[in-house]
Amino acid sequence: MMTHATEATTHAGGLAAHSRLYQRLHRRYDTAWSLLAPGMPGRAAMAAACEQLLAQGKDLPTSLRILRQLVVERLMVLDCEHGAPLDAVCTALTTLAEVALDRACRQARTELDALHGAPLAPGGAPAQLWCIGMGKLGARELNVSSDVDLIFIYENDGETTGLADGRGRISNHEYFVRAVKRVGALIGDQTADGFVFRVDLALRPHGHSGPLAISLPALEDYLRLHGREWERFAWLKSRVVAPAECVAQPQVQALRQVVLPFVFRRYLDYAVFDALRALHRQIRQDAQRRCAGHPERANDVKLSRGGIREIEFTVQLVQVVRGGQFPELRCRPTLEALERLARAGLMPPESSEALAQAYVFLRRVEHRIQYLDDQQTHVLPVSDEDITWIAHTMGLGCCEFLRQLDAHRERVAHEFDELLGGPPKKTCSGPGCKQADDAPADWDAVIQAQPAAVAERMRQWREQPRVQQLSDKATGRLLRILRQTGLWLQDGSATEAGALRLIAWLELLLRRESYLALLVERPLVLNRLISLLGAARWPAHYLQQHPGVIDELASEALFGERFDAQAFRQELHERRAALASTSEDDEEALLNLLRRAHHAEVFRTLARDVEGRLTVEQVADDLSLLADTLLSITVHWCWEHFKGRHREAPQLAIIGYGKLGGKELGYGSDLDIVFAFDDTADNAPELYAAFVRKLMSWLTVKTGEGDLYEIDTQLRPNGNSGLLVTSFDAYAAYQQQRGSNTAWTWEHQAMTRARCVLGSDALHARFDAVREAVITAPRERAQLAHEILAMRERLREAHRASGALFDLKHGQGGMVDVEFAVQYLVLAHSATHAGLRENKGNIGLLERAEQAGLLPPGVGHAAADAYRTLRQAQHRARLNEEPTRVPPQQLAQERRAVLALWNAVFTARENAPG
Repeated sequence: MMTHATEATTHAGGLAAHSRLYQRLHRRYDTAWSLLAPGMPGRAAMAAACEQLLAQGKDLPTSLRILRQLVVERLMVLDCEHGAPLDAVCTALTTLAEVALDRACRQARTELDALHGAPLAPGGAPAQLWCIGMGKLGARELNVSSDVDLIFIYENDGETTGLADGRGRISNHEYFVRAVKRVGALIGDQTADGFVFRVDLALRPHGHSGPLAISLPALEDYLRLHGREWERFAWLKSRVVAPAECVAQPQVQALRQVVLPFVFRRYLDYAVFDALRALHRQIRQDAQRRCAGHPERANDVKLSRGGIREIEFTVQLVQVVRGGQFPELRCRPTLEALERLARAGLMPPESSEALAQAYVFLRRVEHRIQYLDDQQTHVLPVSDEDITWIAHTMGLGCCEFLRQLDAHRERVAHEFDELLGGPPKKTCSGPGCKQADDAPADWDAVIQAQPAAVAERMRQWREQPRVQQLSDKATGRLLRILRQTGLWLQDGSATEAGALRLIAWLELLLRRESYLALLVERPLVLNRLISLLGAARWPAHYLQQHPGVIDELASEALFGERFDAQAFRQELHERRAALASTSEDDEEALLNLLRRAHHAEVFRTLARDVEGRLTVEQVADDLSLLADTLLSITVHWCWEHFKGRHREAPQLAIIGYGKLGGKELGYGSDLDIVFAFDDTADNAPELYAAFVRKLMSWLTVKTGEGDLYEIDTQLRPNGNSGLLVTSFDAYAAYQQQRGSNTAWTWEHQAMTRARCVLGSDALHARFDAVREAVITAPRERAQLAHEILAMRERLREAHRASGALFDLKHGQGGMVDVEFAVQYLVLAHSATHAGLRENKGNIGLLERAEQAGLLPPGVGHAAADAYRTLRQAQHRARLNEEPTRVPPQQLAQERRAVLALWNAVFTARENAPG
């Protein structure tokens, strides 16, 4: 651990004294150490030391260089002798760069303003130059001998004011190019006191052939028209680092709005895998060339296999692929990103922890390599003395140090190879060598390997213009997908139905090449996709509407989990916070965020359902809980964006009826809901009417991500002619038959399945009291039966089946008969049988009614089993897009059980449905 005993930095025999850099610094600057305040150097201490150096008559370049030597010497001692944390060392070096760049930018502007006047923006205000730190500077991860990767962007084109006599006027572009050159000289030129930082401008638009500074509009055009995939990784860690006065200015947000859409795409972007492979291959090849004839250079802790760069690539690849849809992944520091990946379930926690430990270890080794001679190198020294010194400064013996180094690099290489699909294949380029190609040679070879039906479909498909117009890369990916599908068909791990539906699904997405890339990069996803499509028809349509959810199939935990409302809330909270951190949390962004989360969670449930991991009841429970959770989150977010908001939280109750109330939601179910407020504000009726209209829009409007739910409010007091939202007192009076405007019997039937989905504890309690009062109210049973039977007959007429087929829901002995019988039992008997008052669902209430003696022995249990079977049959039919009308003999036993229930409840034969 780092101690606080750091008053002095010079002590004979300390571990740092082995460094040749340390020795040189002490020979040259032995009288200057007191200029830097004791302890870990911070911004204030650096600024004070710089001011003292300037006060001694030194110019700015000299002062900054001496400051750099003071800081590096201090960090050497704190790191090697006191165990300073890696984060503290990197932060100090980054702060040094920020202080130096701020001083240099101000100095350059002062010098140029004296010659040319200030550059002006269109409104007459001074135009700003932003120094953007890339890579380790942007992520606050600088090492001891880092260069600083910089890009300079200026706000607007225009001209300088010129001097008072009219001379010196130049364009803003020329002004800022000169400023960049001056900043580079102030920071990077080698003098007798060394340099502050080496400056690298190669990452700027168009690289070495591009201008040293470009305007913000020019940057936007470049990224949109010419930006390459590898540049997205470079811009991932970018931030404005100087001048200090500009860092927090609102104008900087305009720059962020240009960069974010370039780095992070709206969809899952697996096409970047190839770009990263190419970049990594180039780095490996460069490293191999440097090692040619110099085997000692193979021990590069940054660029060799299992080095720092592979950790960074592993993290950045997942960030770039997923960051468009998962804004909580958008962070710059590597260690923080690893934590977020694990928290989001995108990396196993043990992998995240192993990579974090390796990163810290390798970065600490890297610093010690550079402490030795202040060289920009990452290669382990060949000297035994130097290796031993590095080991001792890390608290290890030499052998243990090398063992840990090898172990960390092996783990990093393993994780990197896993991510990119295995280690790079050995290739040769000499005479007689032939490069192996993962892609099939041509369409004919792929088609010939398919079963007849699939082969014929592929022959038809390949002739379509949209297939023929694919790029060579996209065609190669498509053929690899089809070839793999054929192999699975041959070994029986895929079905022809799944393969044919895969082709139909791909046909609509051929222009979105990232999905082809995903299926190539993630064979597990392709395998699960074919299995899912082969099991039922409806998943294919859902995937056509929401193709982005396909990546959920990559989760190893997919089939072992259920919907977790608390985790879902936390995930959405983190994503919204990430959007807010970049001022992207406008209403449209939040609407899309809710929809993406909803579609992904529905798809997870669908995948578990089709795989047979969930019962029909569990599917309904999870979809209903998801609806409850989304309603709660949407109300909260919508209220925050409501202009009429007059209190912290709305006093609003959302009452769920029908399938939502009974927790029996299916895929695509609409939500039957009623709104009631309990607020004493004078304008409460108008205020909540406006809010509910806004809330309905949030729930139902179609954005680029689709919609959330269809909403049905017909069960509100007075139906479609009534108010969209009423006071809770008015709602209670209507339901409890107080006054002239009261509910009908069919509305009381609906109340048997109602529940308060959202509201304060007080509103929940008030609703429960109203519901209990309604369902336990005294009723004349014969009249109740008559009214329920009349309503049942009207429904049957509206859904009269043609022919002899049995309608699972509306037919004689179908699901609606069970529901109406249960509703009668609740309304007729819950006053004397408290067990019927709880909203337990039809199956639970039938069991309780039989236990209470309201049904003959066995009738309730048999009807409950029949209802469960009918639900399962309806569910399977809808999943496979088949009719829900079947031959009557198919479910004869279940129909008999339901009719027995009906006759037991309504007794007289003339009342039986027919």
